[in-house]
Parts: sequence; structure tokens; C-alpha cells
Amino acid sequence: MARELIDPRDSLERQNEKLLKITETLMRRVEQSSAASGAAYAQFQRAVMLEEEIRARTIALEKALDLLNESNAKLAQANAETEAARSNLTNAIETVQEGFALFDAQDELVMCNSRFGKHMLDIYDLFKPGLRFKDYVNLVSTSPYLSLPEGESPESWFAFRMARHKDSHAVFNVRIAGARWLQVSEHRTPDGGTVILQTDITDMMRLERQERERLLDDQARLIRATLEHLNQGVCIFDDQNRLVGWNRRAGELLSIQAHHFQLGAQFSSLYERIRADVRFLADTRPEDVEAWVARKAERAPLAFEIEMGADRSLAVFAQQTPDGGFVISFTDVSAERAAVRTIRQANETLELRVAERTLELEDALTEAERANASKSRFVAAASHDLLQPLSAAKLFVASLENDLTDPGQSERLAKAGNALVSVERILGALLDISKLDSGLASVDISSISLKDMLNQLNDELKPLAIRKGLDFRLVGSDVHVDSDVSYLRRILQNLASNAIRYTENGKVLVGVRRRKSFVRVEIWDTGPGIPEDQQEKVFEEFQRLNASANPSEGMGLGLAIVERACRLLKHPLHLNSRLGHGTCFAIELPRSTGAPLRKPTDSGAANGMPLTHRIALLIENDNALRSAMTITMENWGLDVLPCSNRREAEELLREVDIAPDVIIADYQLDDEELGTDAILALRNFHGPIPACLVTANRSPDLHSACEKLGASLMHKPIDPGELRGFIESALAD
Repeated sequence: MARELIDPRDSLERQNEKLLKITETLMRRVEQSSAASGAAYAQFQRAVMLEEEIRARTIALEKALDLLNESNAKLAQANAETEAARSNLTNAIETVQEGFALFDAQDELVMCNSRFGKHMLDIYDLFKPGLRFKDYVNLVSTSPYLSLPEGESPESWFAFRMARHKDSHAVFNVRIAGARWLQVSEHRTPDGGTVILQTDITDMMRLERQERERLLDDQARLIRATLEHLNQGVCIFDDQNRLVGWNRRAGELLSIQAHHFQLGAQFSSLYERIRADVRFLADTRPEDVEAWVARKAERAPLAFEIEMGADRSLAVFAQQTPDGGFVISFTDVSAERAAVRTIRQANETLELRVAERTLELEDALTEAERANASKSRFVAAASHDLLQPLSAAKLFVASLENDLTDPGQSERLAKAGNALVSVERILGALLDISKLDSGLASVDISSISLKDMLNQLNDELKPLAIRKGLDFRLVGSDVHVDSDVSYLRRILQNLASNAIRYTENGKVLVGVRRRKSFVRVEIWDTGPGIPEDQQEKVFEEFQRLNASANPSEGMGLGLAIVERACRLLKHPLHLNSRLGHGTCFAIELPRSTGAPLRKPTDSGAANGMPLTHRIALLIENDNALRSAMTITMENWGLDVLPCSNRREAEELLREVDIAPDVIIADYQLDDEELGTDAILALRNFHGPIPACLVTANRSPDLHSACEKLGASLMHKPIDPGELRGFIESALAD
């Protein structure tokens, strides 16, 4: 292998130097050679080539040197710019009014300005580049310049600060010695570093504190003014039972002079001033109030009444405040208590008068009342429930129908019964209007067969129309609508009966028009019509266009009930009338999409079956109604066991040692006892006895309760026919 004259690994300078030496040597040998041989010429030719190569290498070397010099110049310029930028950044950070610090992704301090940490003189000099974030937090947490809240240790603050450091963004306030505040904002940079800003917010905190104090002063003045305007007396005590607030009304009601109400006065000292004049009512004792005030644990609100002097009654209510204190309010209820006493005296007088009239009636009654001669405990008492005495009156009248033989007395009795029926209708209408206006009326929307309901109305009203010589027609439709069955029947019944009542000749037509999503029930008549200026008034209470109408035919409440019931059910109601041509009332009912309501069976129809020697247990807490129901059922041949509550019924059944054939119980008995509970208890002991619940409550929930109990439901005022129908049906099963 031939060896090369030039080593490629040598530098360009070294290679040029070797080539020059080789050229000189060859030239010298050529000059010294006496023979101009071909070898000498070849050497000369190689020398020329070498010289050309040297020249090319020299040019390349010069270009490389130029590039190196240019790169060095650019590097120097970049270093200068970097230093200028670093200087500018340092100057910019230094001009920032807040304290600034930058930690890199390894949590080491890169740089900070002179304001960072300047409030902590003991560690200010330690904030140098390379400081670990954890060490920085440790220095701050142990610095005496850090003012920690009461109960917080440096260790807990250190843990809190490190936990916040994990968030990408955190802002919190720190209190520094000297009543100064710093707001610390920490933000994460895109490369994982951390920027911390410290802002002095001392002035803001002072302004906020001043504003808070001003608001508290304004609030205190507002509370004071409010207390002084209250008609109640109010006293406020702190957790040490010291008086911290009151109003003048408290001194007036408690008869304590104003100078005795002093800030910081103890509850016991104020109580001692009125102890001798206070009389506690009901079950509350002075010891109970003192124990409630002395208790340090959580206290439930305390309400009681006291009397001071001969004519002052105060309702007292005490409640604990969030700070452990309490507030006591005093309300003057003297007028209310005096009214209650007056009403009680009037009731006692009324009871005496009713007792006297009842004794006179018992003396005049025939053999039907002999069974009740020894039952003086059934003396009627005045009741606040109007349905109770009305039911009693109807039952008393019904009990005399079979005992009066004189035609004149029978006629008067019939008139009395009709009068009671009229009272019942008017009372029922008034109760319906009251319920609808109060917003307490409840509805049970279900799918109703309009055809069945209209057929029932036809059976009921057509005889009335025929007696007046009217042509009553009904054009039904086999369609189901969504409504409340009771209210819808009342609406249609009132509209149709009104049409018959005010139409003297011609006809009354009830028809149904189908629409896409609803049906329209229309009631047409050929009556006198309603003037346009009266069409809105007819829906008001006690409005009757025919002033000569008999009050027994109604008091102008039917259309008022219709309008309110339609509004409750959201059934649009329309009126179209022409004076002298007639009137049309129409309501729109939504089509039903659910299952139709099951047609009820007539389980209460009386069939005249004998009831002799069958035992009926009656539980009714109202004396008058219990007496009336007893007389009525005994006239039917029943043996009645009347009781006022469940306990009396249980004792009576144990005494006679017999189980009744049927139970009739009032729903709302004394002492919050319910008739459903009484029926359930008696059935548990005597077996599944047929039962009926009597009530004035028309809530749908009560229907569900009776269905669950398997008992019938009868509403007051009680219809004797309906009552007998239930008993016969129950005893026939």
C-alpha cells in the first residue's frame, strides 16, 4: 500500500507547510539533475499540482477564518443583548410596587426584587437565588414578624402554605407585625415555575374595618329604632345573662321603671323586681323559667303566659341567640284573654239556655224519645261547627215523621224539613265559596265519563223541567274528560238547574261539542236573557236577576260557585246571552288520555230491610248530634250504643260483652283522637265489623284513608236516607 505524502488528519496550516517543503525539494532536485529525463518532468508536474492544491486549501482556510470571526462577533452581540435584557428585566421588576419573586420548576428562587419580604427584617437578607421554596416558607412561618391568628401555630400555617402551593393559582391574606396586611398571589408559569406577588393592602383593610364599624353602628341604630317601634316588649341578654338591649315597651308591660333597665343588668335582678306580681299560667312554673335561663347548653324555645295585676295578661316567648344569649319578648294579650272569658261566659249561658230548651223538648216528645229520657248526658251544646247542629236538626225532624198522626203537625214538620234542606243547600254553597276563595280547596283530577254524568243530571233535572212545562233535552257524547268529579257535577248541576229555574216557557238544551283537544259543554235556555251590563254581576255572591224568586230556590250563590270552581279547575267558562231570546253557558273540558274513572256502585240505597234488634255502635263526641243520631236509628229498630270516644266504646262493649253489627264513628273526636283509629282498634279486638266514618272534611286524603281501612265515608250534614242505606247494605252483606 502506497503511503500518502499528506496526512488528512493534520491541520490546514500543517498540510500547507509540508506541501511547500516538498515543492522546494523537488524543484531543487530538478535544477541539480543533469539529465532531463521523464522522471524529472513528472516530479515537476506533481510540484505544480501540489502548489494548486495548497492555494485552494489556503482560500478555504481564509473563508473558515472569516466565518469564525463573524460568528464570534454575533455571539458577542447576543451576549450584549442578553445582558441588556436581563438588566432591563431586573430594572422592570424593581420598579414594580409589589414584592416579586420567581421560582423555577425545581422550586428554587431565580430572582426577586427588593420589596419581596421587606416586612420581615430578620429573614430579608436570606432571600437569594437558589433558595428552596420549602425553606422560604419555613423561614416565613417561624419569623416573629408573621402575626398568626389565635390558636394557629407556625406548623399549621406552614402546612397550609405548602398546600396552597400545589394549586395553580392561589390568593390569600397574611397579617404582618405592626398591624399591616399583605395579599399574597401565587401563579404557575407555563414551564412549571412559580411567580409570587406581595401587595400591601393595609390601607384597604383599614378602610374596610372603618366601613364595617360604620355599618355596625348604622345597624345598631336601625335595630334600636325597630325595637322602639314594636308593640311587643323585648329584652336581649348575652351569654352571661346580662342585659344588652331593650325597648321602652318592655318597661311599660312589666311595670319596671326605666332607670332599672341598665346595660349589663343581670336577668335575676330584673326578675326579682316583678316576681311578686307575676302569676304563671298553665303548666309553666317559675322554676322552669329560671332553669331555662341558667342552662348553658342549647335551649329549645320557651313559650308561656303570665298575669300581672288584675287585668294584664302577657304572652312570653324566649329563644336562644347564636352567641349563647337569649331574647325574651312580651306581648299584651289582655284584650284577647278578656274576649275569651266573655265568650266562655256566653257559651256557658248559651249551654244553660240550650239545656233548658232541650228539657222542654224532651217533655213534649212522644214515645220515640222515651228511650232517651234517662240520657241527660246527651244535652245539646252549642258548636262552632255549623254542620254539627244542622245534622242534628235534620235527624231530629226525620225521627218525628213516623210518630206524628195529626195532618197539621205533619205538614208543619214537612215545612220544617224543607226549611232545613234549604238551609243545608245555602250553607253548603257558602262553605263551598269560602273554601274556593280561601285557596284551601283540593281537587282530585281523574278521567270522567261525560255521558254517564250527563245521564245522571238528566234523571235528576228532567222531572223538574216537566213540572214547569219545559222541554228538557240532552245531547250527550261518549267522551271522557279530565276533571274533578265532585266539582264538575256541581258546575253542570248549577248551570242546568239555573236554566230551568229562570226559564218560564220553551226549552232547555244541554249539548256537547267536540274539539281537537277539548270538548265544550253548552247549556242553552229560552229564558229572559241577561242584560249585557249584568253579565259580570251574575257571577257575584247573592246576585239574582229575578228579585221575586223564592229564597228557598237559592240565594244567588250557584253561579258564584261555578265561576270559582271553573277557575280552580282551569276550565274556561263562557257566557252568551241576548235579552228576550235566552242564554248559553259553556265550559271547556280537556279530553282525557288516561283510564276512565270506575262508575261508582249505589251501595247506600235503602231496601227497607228490617233492622230490629241489630246493634249499632255510635262514636260521636258532639252531644246534640249523638243524641239525634241515636233517636233516628232507634226509630228504625236498631239497638244503639252511643259513646263519646274510643275509650268509652271499649269499656261499654266489655261491660255488655257483645260485639256490634255495625260501627258509625265521627272522624274528629276529642283530644286529637281520630275515628279511623277507633275503628281500627275495635276491629282488632272484635273482628271485621262494617264501619262508616262521618265527617265534614272533604279532603281527598280522607277518601284514600277510608279505602285503605275498608270503611264507608259519609259527609255532614248527615242525610237520614243515606245513613239507613249504609246500615242496610252493611247488614245485608
